[in-house]
Amino acid sequence: MEKKISVVVVTYNGEIWIKKNIDSLLKSNYPIDIIVVDNASTDQSIANLKEYKNIQLIQNNKNLGFGKANNIGIDIAIKNGADAIFLLNQDSWIFENTITNLAEKLFENPDFGMVSPMHYSINENVLDNSFSTYYNKYKNEIDSNSIRIVPFVNAAAWLVSKKCFIKVGYFDPIFNHYGEDRNFCDRVHYHKFKIGIVKNAVICHDRIVKLNSNKIILQSQYLVLIQVINCNNSLFSSLLLGLKSVFGLPKFHFKSQGLLKSIYLLYKLKLYYFRLLLDIKTIKQIRFNSKIGINGIYTP
Repeated sequence: MEKKISVVVVTYNGEIWIKKNIDSLLKSNYPIDIIVVDNASTDQSIANLKEYKNIQLIQNNKNLGFGKANNIGIDIAIKNGADAIFLLNQDSWIFENTITNLAEKLFENPDFGMVSPMHYSINENVLDNSFSTYYNKYKNEIDSNSIRIVPFVNAAAWLVSKKCFIKVGYFDPIFNHYGEDRNFCDRVHYHKFKIGIVKNAVICHDRIVKLNSNKIILQSQYLVLIQVINCNNSLFSSLLLGLKSVFGLPKFHFKSQGLLKSIYLLYKLKLYYFRLLLDIKTIKQIRFNSKIGINGIYTP
């Protein structure tokens, strides 16, 4: 008997993608339930979604961000008996055999907590730029089942086992829109699950990464936080790695941002790091919760 898979899609003002996203899921040759969690869209997203009678639509009254909205869908899926949950970005679409090929690898390899497909760009021929960076970095890590073992893959498309969510927990609500996927991957490793990219499964991701100063500051702060709360390292090592990022990130962004903006980024990161130190009790609690998974703060 086939394992039950539920799909969770979080939407926010995604009317330009919704039809292609949902239609591709409905063409999947693996039977799925579809749960859409909308983050209070103000465009025609809700109207478009209500045209589909075979999806479960959850409407939030405010934008909860990526992680917390996904937590709602994940929790519903698990309570409805899902054996695995497929998280798919609203600006992505799949092919008929995408979920089938992912499910085959995930359920045949219980040491894997999550698997992801190959992420292609909108033209369906070229790998997504960000995805190709870390995919090619680990090109020698291929096992006999054609899964590339990686420490991280972004959450545009994850098939995660129920067992993994029960052990690891959900997305940490301390993150709003950036960083929650990397933090989750860190916790997956702590709980001794593997992360794999399945070579014969494909999605397309329609995105253009645009950076501005405010976005770089926010993402950099979350990267420092990720280092500090990473339970794979001791608290002392994590604090040192976070401090290293405080100085390393402005240097990394120097070419694109220039001297003044890099100095300002360094100032903001120093201030952020100091605030983390002042709230070390909370940091310790988050690290502890990372080790106990769903019994901690990760449930919605």
